[in-house]
Amino acid sequence: MFQSLYKKCLNLAAHKSSNLYLGIVSFTESSFFPIPPDVMIIPMVIAKKKEYFKIFLIASLFSVLGGIFGYLLGYLFYDLAIHVIEFYSYENKVENLKTSLSQGSGFFAWLSILFLAGFTPLPYKAFTIASGVVGFSLPVFIFVSLISRSLRFFIVAYLSYKFGDLFTEFMEKHGSKWFTIIGILIVIVLGIIFLIFRFNA
Repeated sequence: MFQSLYKKCLNLAAHKSSNLYLGIVSFTESSFFPIPPDVMIIPMVIAKKKEYFKIFLIASLFSVLGGIFGYLLGYLFYDLAIHVIEFYSYENKVENLKTSLSQGSGFFAWLSILFLAGFTPLPYKAFTIASGVVGFSLPVFIFVSLISRSLRFFIVAYLSYKFGDLFTEFMEKHGSKWFTIIGILIVIVLGIIFLIFRFNA
C-alpha cells in the first residue's frame, strides 16, 4: 500500500495540476497521509526549475494549514486522535507530556520535539495531533511549524533546483539521516542561545 501511494504521488508530480496536488498532499500529510511532500517537491522542481520558490511556498503553506487541522483534530476529537497516536506508539509520550505541562515543565522539551518532527523524518502528523490533545499553545505551535516546515521544504526545493538528479540520489540514500542530524544540531544551537540569554538576563 505504501509503495502504491508513493508511486501515485510521483505520478501526480508530473500532472498538469501538480501544484494543486502538492497542496493537497502537503495538507493531508500533516494530519494523516503517510507520504511526505518531498516525494513531489523534488521531481516538480527538477521539471520546473524556475518555479522552485513557488513550489516551496505551496508545500510550506499547506503543510502548516494541515498541521493546524491536525491540531484541531486532537483538540476537538480526542477518541479519533488517540487512535492515530496509538498507531505510532506515542501514547505514553503524550501522557508524560500532559503531566509535565500541568506541572509547569516540559514546554521547551515539546517545543524542540515539535521542531524536529517538522524538520526531520519523524511523523509530523502524530505531533500535530498530540499538540492538540494536550492543549499546547496554538500560536506557538503555528510559529514552530511554520519555521520547521518552511526550512525543510526550502532546503529540499533549493537543492533540487541546484543539483537536480544528484540530489534525488542523495535523498534516497542519505536524506533521512542528514535531515535528522541537521535538525538536532539546530535544536542544540538554539537551546544554547536560549540558555545564554536566560543566564545573562
